[in-house]
Amino acid sequence: MVQPAVPEVVEQDIYESIEARTEALHGLRELGPPDLVHLIKAQHKSGVKEIGTYHFVTGVDASSSAALAAYINTLTYTIGENQIWFGKPQSWRITTGIYCCYNAFTRMDMRVKVTIPGSVKTYAVDERGQEHATTDQMWLETYLCSVLRALQYADEPLNKITGLRKFNPITSTEVEHKFLDAAERLFMKGWQLGSDPEVQVPNLLTNHLTTGLLKYIHTTGRFASGINLFEKLRTKEPEIASLLARVLIDADEEVRAVQLLYDTVKLLPMESSLLDVQAQFCMSKGRYDLALECAKRAVNSAPSEFTTWERLAQVYLRLEEYELALLTLNSCPMFTYTDKDAPKMPSPAKIHLPVLPESALEEMNDDYDARNEPVDATLSKLQAQHLKGTFARAYKILTEICKQVGWDALLKYRSSVFVMEEEYRQEKRSSVIAIRDADVSSVTSKKSTDGTPPTPKQNGETSEPAENGDSSTGETAEGGDQVKDPSPVIEKPEETVAPEEVKSGSDDNKAEEQPKQPEKYARLQNKRLCERWLDHLFMVLYEDLRVYTIWRAEFSQYKEQSIPYTKSALEWEMFGTLAERLHHQTEAIEAFNAALKIRFSPRALTGILADQEARKDHRGALNTIIKLTAWQYRWYSEFSTSLLYSIRKLIEDEGAVKVRSIVQATNLPQSVLDLTHHYAQLCAAFRSSGSDG
Repeated sequence: MVQPAVPEVVEQDIYESIEARTEALHGLRELGPPDLVHLIKAQHKSGVKEIGTYHFVTGVDASSSAALAAYINTLTYTIGENQIWFGKPQSWRITTGIYCCYNAFTRMDMRVKVTIPGSVKTYAVDERGQEHATTDQMWLETYLCSVLRALQYADEPLNKITGLRKFNPITSTEVEHKFLDAAERLFMKGWQLGSDPEVQVPNLLTNHLTTGLLKYIHTTGRFASGINLFEKLRTKEPEIASLLARVLIDADEEVRAVQLLYDTVKLLPMESSLLDVQAQFCMSKGRYDLALECAKRAVNSAPSEFTTWERLAQVYLRLEEYELALLTLNSCPMFTYTDKDAPKMPSPAKIHLPVLPESALEEMNDDYDARNEPVDATLSKLQAQHLKGTFARAYKILTEICKQVGWDALLKYRSSVFVMEEEYRQEKRSSVIAIRDADVSSVTSKKSTDGTPPTPKQNGETSEPAENGDSSTGETAEGGDQVKDPSPVIEKPEETVAPEEVKSGSDDNKAEEQPKQPEKYARLQNKRLCERWLDHLFMVLYEDLRVYTIWRAEFSQYKEQSIPYTKSALEWEMFGTLAERLHHQTEAIEAFNAALKIRFSPRALTGILADQEARKDHRGALNTIIKLTAWQYRWYSEFSTSLLYSIRKLIEDEGAVKVRSIVQATNLPQSVLDLTHHYAQLCAAFRSSGSDG
């Protein structure tokens, strides 16, 4: 199988990339950045000085120093003799290569330095830059970390890290056995690797190791291997049964999964992971009443975790209990998003990005630069496209509620469960008036007892001009906003009262001093204060809906008048993504197709592929997969978990022979088709369902 080309980032000063990586070691908190390969190259001509280049890589076998040295050795043939260097054929000779692979268990960088010709030196560098000797245990940990990084970075945007090569870390059942053996031996230390940003505290069941294992099993369909692994681990820790149950359900062995959950819950009745699996399974069967009880118990078991609250909100959403869904969403603990450990490198002197001829498609335009493409400011400023972690998942639930009930009904549910600013001010004024009336009555009663005639109240004594002025101003401002709103169909949400305003209210202290006052804020006692982040998400959703409504209105108007609706490809991508966020699939596909008519768009193709798979359009899906595979190879990636999963499911439905025939019948270059056949060969190597033929 042809390998991706080798990108090279040229350093201004030799070894500056190695120094930058050493300095960044103390700031790494997760699995670490991709492996760094540094090369020193010289030309055969005398007098030409050496240059330093580097690139990043994932998926290389990091089980020993010999394996890493072998990778550097392959580069001497790939980018050595007769290399096309910035459009000109040149002969380079690699004199030194350093391979850096991060060990997230020991927080050390494992390095192999190869001198060509000459020796191989192996050492580890800690956070202080000091060198240490390596051991077999450290190499075992490094190997496991490298595989998990390859799975984690497999579907990252290709332009996120410049000069990144991606390889498949597990290409056969023998390599799989090696990976699962390492995972079994280090499973109890998996919490040290960190976890996804939606998890507050990594533990035995929620960490990067378990996430990587489940992702690998789900992608490749190697359910028997996963079941054997978790069966052995379950004998040590019973709560691992939740992971085993997830694999059994994914493998369509639901009876075994239910029996396992039943037996384990009797042993561990308050294990949140077991309860969450139960809730998810009941939801998949449409038994939301049963899922509700499981989700409630999971929240009681792990109230500080986002995932349990998220599941409960999803159950309320399916039960059409929208007010309870909003209240549950408001109670979700939100965490600051932590991105993957990304390399931080100094500015390069040059960047060499060669094109692999075997992946060339005519519709791919290498001269395209997104920075030169016009984009409407209203689209680029939409904040929803930048949401990540818990905030992105909470926003998805909010958009699902809006899709089911509509924006106006959502605002009504919001005002019925949360304290709105205007009603809080009105209730506050009413309470103050009631307190003052009580004061006046007590004074009048006392003076009447003393024989003194009561003093009449002055005009306007019971009014609150400052409060009324604020309210009037607020209404005027709000009315002004509505007049200026270019989309009057979408009502702008009112503001909720800020929690700090309630806590710092001066009238509260005064009210507490009155022993016989009327009940304060009686109408608000059944309402909650809306968290600021949720209040912000309502405004984010409003902006999404406003822009979407304007777009669809303009599009319809142009269509009725038979006038072409002209937008750039990037704008059509943004429109498609916007429609996806709001769960308007038909409009999203329409926008993605419009983008593809202008230029090649991997983002649009990804959205179209999901729709084709949902509609069981296997021929169209395969055509899309071929193009995406070629795009991946163009940018130095031979491995994508999403594409491998799509191919596996197609083979499972149609059979390997039919899938190969459809691919071969496509009117595209044979070299491009061979890249897609590679995924089918992987499925055959893993003996996936449907690949026997």
